[in-house]
Amino acid sequence: MKVQSARRRCLVGVAFLLPNIAGFCAFTLIPLALSFMMAFTDWDFLRRNVFRHDPLQWVGLGNFTRLLVDTQFWRDLGNTCFLMIGLPFAIAGSLGAALLLNRIGGRRCRTGPALAAATLVLAASGLVLLRGGMPETGVWFLFGVLAATVLLAGVLTRGSVYRTLFYLPHFTAGVATYVLWKKLYHPTSGPINLALNPLLDQVSSAVRFMPGLFSIGLPLAGAAGALTLVAWHLLRLRRRWDDSEAGISAIVTGSLGPAIPLGFLLARLGLPGAASAAVALAAAALAAALISRRPRPWGPKCAADAGLGLEVALALALIPLLAILLACVVIGPSLPARAQAGFEAPDWLGDYGSAKPALMIMAMWAAIGSNNMILYLAGLSNIPQELYEAADMDGASPRQRFWNITWPQLAPVTFFIAVMGVIEGLQGGFEMARTMTAGGPAGSTTTLSYFVYTEGFETGRLGYAAAVAWVLFALVFVLSLLNFRYGNRNAND
Repeated sequence: MKVQSARRRCLVGVAFLLPNIAGFCAFTLIPLALSFMMAFTDWDFLRRNVFRHDPLQWVGLGNFTRLLVDTQFWRDLGNTCFLMIGLPFAIAGSLGAALLLNRIGGRRCRTGPALAAATLVLAASGLVLLRGGMPETGVWFLFGVLAATVLLAGVLTRGSVYRTLFYLPHFTAGVATYVLWKKLYHPTSGPINLALNPLLDQVSSAVRFMPGLFSIGLPLAGAAGALTLVAWHLLRLRRRWDDSEAGISAIVTGSLGPAIPLGFLLARLGLPGAASAAVALAAAALAAALISRRPRPWGPKCAADAGLGLEVALALALIPLLAILLACVVIGPSLPARAQAGFEAPDWLGDYGSAKPALMIMAMWAAIGSNNMILYLAGLSNIPQELYEAADMDGASPRQRFWNITWPQLAPVTFFIAVMGVIEGLQGGFEMARTMTAGGPAGSTTTLSYFVYTEGFETGRLGYAAAVAWVLFALVFVLSLLNFRYGNRNAND
């Protein structure tokens, strides 16, 4: 009887789970198995459809070896990685927003919502009085009242309104947001270019008035800044090696950070791509060898992967900063000649050089107030207040409190956000590019996910598209393993 009762309960449980299991098998497990099978075949809609039935050929690793020589695949992989350059700035913005919201303290004012509601009523009353077709001054008045409402409500409600407003882009439908930003980026009537054109006119006048300052001073300042940043980074790596805080894996990863922008600079200056990569890798290997060959004064006890998570997060921030400084070196000498004709706001989505930065700016705007800010707020709330109290007793400045308490305690959160951001960057980009640029101009905004779509559903090469999708899965899987391995370490690691 007990056996029959146990079987009956098991069958009842399976019956309740059956719809979920059936849905998982029908829409997830079976498509995954079919896509894995298609990755090793030459499945093509043009040769296998209702009008033509060519036999399916097993090509083995042919689709994967084809990727190695497909210039379009490497171009789209480069586009995907380039669009992730904005990730460190989005992380920094999320951290800054979290710090600002966390500093808005004090007891919550119970009259705050009432005062905010009263201010909104006044704004609505002004709108009613102005009726339709209000003049421009009335529009600015309305926006001023609404801005004052947000400021007042945010302060009196201990930042709750601010947190809601920062998080609102996360709830906005993606396609609607992309259409709105496409209007903002319009080359003639977009608000962004209308605001940039007067500023660019003033910059053109300044460059024409002081050409030497920009043609010579800007490259020198960029080079000096880049050398200073690299020197600080290498000295920091050496100190961490001496203190047994970084293993050989962390040293190699940290040395690759400055080498990647160096390779792009050499390629921009005319050195062939393979030679630029070889010089950059040689410089990284030399730096890692010089640091790791130093004897440790405090003993050799250190795991090979110690401190790797921190170096990965810092490398993501170091690469774009160095890229900006080196861009000053490249662009500076040509500024006086370009200023003679006057600087003009770019055709953001129609120009090859500005399409990717336009998408990066929009992505950073959406990422600053998203889940990253919430994660940082949670991390800040978990920092023991005793650490800050001890720092205050020792007379630590706000900068010292941040670099010695806040930032180390947030290292696991930062590493998690960085890895998840890279994973999302590898997987995303399709809706954004499809809605705003259709992958153009000249394929400059086509990402790997868009490449999978075009290969599978526009050209019909499902076998090749499946192979690309599984390569993308392998990249994401490696990053996920990295996150599982190092993402849960404590802040003192």
